[in-house]
Amino acid sequence: MQTSVTFKKMDSSDSLKAYARKKLDKFDKMLDNPGEAHLVLSVQKIRHIAELTLTCDRLNIHVTEESENMYSSIDTLMDKVRGQIKKHKEKIKRHMSGNKQSLKNDTLEFNAANTALKPDQNLEDIIIEPIDDKPMDVDDAVSELNSSNQSFFVFNNARTEQLNVIYKHQNGKLGLIQPRG
Repeated sequence: MQTSVTFKKMDSSDSLKAYARKKLDKFDKMLDNPGEAHLVLSVQKIRHIAELTLTCDRLNIHVTEESENMYSSIDTLMDKVRGQIKKHKEKIKRHMSGNKQSLKNDTLEFNAANTALKPDQNLEDIIIEPIDDKPMDVDDAVSELNSSNQSFFVFNNARTEQLNVIYKHQNGKLGLIQPRG
């Protein structure tokens, strides 16, 4: 693996370079082809920040980690990269096995979740809440909405057998979202 280590706002250290390269060399075994890694180590006040950009074929990983110690920042950063490489390999493995449905679900879940993400959020920050798929009437959904402190309630409409959303307007009235057709 071709590795470059850059130091920002701190003195360069051969021991930190050697430590980081030793950790990055372990990824050679995990990657199918040789990759490029660019590691930026910087200090801002008391925060030690490690930022890594790893490129290999179609795999591009960019990870940033900060802590009060540069060595622990590097260790945590490497753990994150290892997890992302494993996730990518699993995705490729599922794709090669012909299980296309799981790939579509991942793509839909990622696209839906990614549109609402703020720049400083990760996909791991998303809380997935399953809905009860037991059919219910609109009246039952209204009582469920009123009994909870949520501003909306997703339910399976017993009459139309379709997914509906009932929500509270700012003026106090209720709204119902139904699919057309």
